[in-house]
Amino acid sequence: MSEESQMREQICEMARSLYMRGLTCGASGNISVRLTNGRLLVTPTGSSFGHLDPARLTLFNKGMAQVSGDKPTKEMHLHSAFYETRGAQTGAVVHLHSCHSVALSVMPDTDPDNMIPAITPYGIIKLGKVKLLPYFMPGDPKMGDAIRGLAGKRSAVVLAHHGPVVAGKDLEAAVNAIEELEESAKLALLTRGLNPRVLDQAQINGLVTKFDVDWD
Repeated sequence: MSEESQMREQICEMARSLYMRGLTCGASGNISVRLTNGRLLVTPTGSSFGHLDPARLTLFNKGMAQVSGDKPTKEMHLHSAFYETRGAQTGAVVHLHSCHSVALSVMPDTDPDNMIPAITPYGIIKLGKVKLLPYFMPGDPKMGDAIRGLAGKRSAVVLAHHGPVVAGKDLEAAVNAIEELEESAKLALLTRGLNPRVLDQAQINGLVTKFDVDWD
């Protein structure tokens, strides 16, 4: 089986897992994966993660011209901006409309530069600092501009009122990271107003150093 065929199957398998566990619903969310030949596989617009057809995924060439498949997600601006700014660090991008991440994005005291409190080490290891971006209408090209404005310094962002977007070295890493983001957001909401103990700066610095985390 070719790399492209394997990746088509993997995208559908992982998307179905996210859907079945309620991490995105209806026809929300999108995934892209960059193949070793520079081509890009993308989930189509209006498609449900629970019922993706590997043969109907959108395929782009290296010049970002569509080669085959259904009409791509309208959030291509998000995906292309991550590939442009993070280069070889990004082999896949996942965007969800997951509940707790969205809820945390609209809380008035959420820190827009680092929206996930340091409750566990895993959010730090897998995500680094998570940037909260402002609201954009779905499909607005300005979302891509906002990602480019970060100059490749963040692998994870949350769009206010919309949902998280995470770039990873491959699809599995991106999926694991976005799941960690959603669980971290859930913990933040569960402990909200309870004055929880969080990791101190020395503990955070130790994680950043040991696991080579981007922490800018």
